[in-house]
Amino acid sequence: MSLEKFYYDNRTVKWFAYATIFWGFIGMLAGLWAALELVVPGLNMGFAAVTFGRLRPIHTNAVIFAFVGNGIFMGVYYSLQRLCKTRMFSDLLSKIHFWGWQAIIAGGALTLFLGYTTGKEYAELEWPFDIAITLIWLAFGANMLGTILHRRETHLYVAIWFYIGTWVAIAMLHIINSFEFPLSLFKSYSWYAGVQDALVQWWYGHNAVAFFLTTPYLGLMYYFVPKAANRPVYSYRWSIIHFWSLIFIYIWAGPHHLLYTALPEWAQTLGTAFSIMLIAPSWGGMLNGLLTLRGAWDRVREDAILKFFVVALTCYGMATFEGPMLSLKNVNAISHYTDWTIAHVHVGALGWNGFLTFGILYWLIPRLFNTSLYSRKWANTHFWIGTLGIIFYVIPLYWAAFTQSMMWKQFTEEGQLKYQFMETVTTIVPMYALRAVGGLLYVSGLVLMVVNLRKTIRKGSFVANEAAEAAPMPKVITTHGKAHWHNWIERRPIQLLVFSLVVVAIGGLLELMPTFLVRSNIPTISSVKPYTPLELHGRDIYLREGCYTCHSQMIRPFRDEVARYGEYSKAGEFVYDHPFQWGSKRTGPDLARIGGKYPDSWHYNHMLDPTSMSPGSIMPSYPWLFEDRVDKGKTPAMINVMRKLGVPYPDGYEKQAIADMDKQAQEITASLQKDKLPIKPDREIVALIAYLQRIGKDIKATPKPAAAPTATEPGGAFQD
Repeated sequence: MSLEKFYYDNRTVKWFAYATIFWGFIGMLAGLWAALELVVPGLNMGFAAVTFGRLRPIHTNAVIFAFVGNGIFMGVYYSLQRLCKTRMFSDLLSKIHFWGWQAIIAGGALTLFLGYTTGKEYAELEWPFDIAITLIWLAFGANMLGTILHRRETHLYVAIWFYIGTWVAIAMLHIINSFEFPLSLFKSYSWYAGVQDALVQWWYGHNAVAFFLTTPYLGLMYYFVPKAANRPVYSYRWSIIHFWSLIFIYIWAGPHHLLYTALPEWAQTLGTAFSIMLIAPSWGGMLNGLLTLRGAWDRVREDAILKFFVVALTCYGMATFEGPMLSLKNVNAISHYTDWTIAHVHVGALGWNGFLTFGILYWLIPRLFNTSLYSRKWANTHFWIGTLGIIFYVIPLYWAAFTQSMMWKQFTEEGQLKYQFMETVTTIVPMYALRAVGGLLYVSGLVLMVVNLRKTIRKGSFVANEAAEAAPMPKVITTHGKAHWHNWIERRPIQLLVFSLVVVAIGGLLELMPTFLVRSNIPTISSVKPYTPLELHGRDIYLREGCYTCHSQMIRPFRDEVARYGEYSKAGEFVYDHPFQWGSKRTGPDLARIGGKYPDSWHYNHMLDPTSMSPGSIMPSYPWLFEDRVDKGKTPAMINVMRKLGVPYPDGYEKQAIADMDKQAQEITASLQKDKLPIKPDREIVALIAYLQRIGKDIKATPKPAAAPTATEPGGAFQD
């Protein structure tokens, strides 16, 4: 049989490699800056754009979607061509994918700096970017599937299964979580509210970790680890079990982020059960990778690439053991809302994603430039600096987490809380400083890698179109010997895609639909009313400043939380919250019952100078709130959008909204005037105070569950 000559596209791979390095540095630098701000809050220098609440989502989006995202595409574009023995389907689609993805990242970072956010973790980008992500993801999928369909290799290797599974799962997750009603070009409100929004968000959030940070990287692991070790994958049978069990089980596990919350008990139990089951496929994949190195362990001592891969797989195993453990209620009662969650995430992000990416870059760049790595010694130095960085990062956070949880829960012999919340904060600041040292070490290792790869590139010669040849794929595919049941689907990419979609959709549909279809899942409370127009504006400011990154609004039914914050939270409290604001970390205290707890003047002074009200606070000041005006012109449109979302504002209330807004603002400014704090009623601080004074106020009297309130109820729709 004659061989066909063709050329692999290395140019797109190179672009994605450069983008991976660039955005990795930017994202990690943003993370380091955010970590330092928890030690020295004044590092924001009075600029709104770089306060912790805005910087943290920039860091998470840059690391997840820019660094890891470009790393995925770099590895997929390189490996897919060689596994399929063909060039990528379309050079034009490759260019559209690359430049479109970089434009989304840059535009998303800019808008997050400016405070345009949906307020939903890992999904903060506003609706124009959601549409752009969908289109670019479709372009990537078309290019990938086109390549697979035009392959010269009969068999679809395991890495390709993970690429296909990733593509269909992310498409489903992104589209379902991104349903929102636009208010303006860069402002929208989640279609879901309260408990439903929380379930959808963490179904998405957990599976963004599963299908963006895990499954595509497992595909890369199955390609690059055998290549670097020059060994075949340890067990093909394990890889089959690994793939199908992982994508089926992972999709169910999201509710373990919401244990002890107002989420229905059945959903919490379901999330826990499937989380525990995740240990088996996750560790099966880890062991498959590590055992692939059998016979090559002597090389690990000298080869930095194999070192990176071994630690990456080890961190994957640690994180995927720890995740199911954190889904156990008795463990979650200690870990949730503490820095344990942050440590857990970074074992995966720094160890699994970071180190696997670094190993791939060290392996890939010399091959793209037809040369050898400039300095193996520097690569080994990078490995040890990076490893120390991970250790210095996560161990202080585990220490901080146990310190937080134990201090929060301690009572005196008289039955009073032993520690004020601020005492727990000041106790762990030294641990935050050590975490920042770990981050600095990790970024330093990245800088060393950049210098090493730069010198490697300069001494080599880039091969943009790499010549290759292979026999064409036979028109009739035959199986030699005894066929395995999986052979059928391994050779049919469209069927593989459809089956993957069915497998991941089963868990999503069965988990989400009951909260939308069964009314008893989300009982309503008659005293809970829609927000006033001024409170709506205040809530938007709260979202814009990223307050949810440090404060939760969910009191769990624990003795210490009820004693510290007030009555535990009920599902019906959040029916008008678009989006929900339960949070995932308490750097500051819970705010679920903050309404009416302090006078208006306390909130005014706290936002102007947090240490004046809370000595030792690590919260930054917000001076711009006292200068910037609320945009009243948006008020009628806000009311209209909320009504479309099901909030029972009376028909025609848009005409009355601004007058009601001015009246409430005047009442707050009059209250502040009594305490010698003059402020104009149209300033943003007034709206924020209105929102803070409303949170949790509606059910302090423990009302009985009742039917949903209507706009025609006696007393109107906006009475407290």
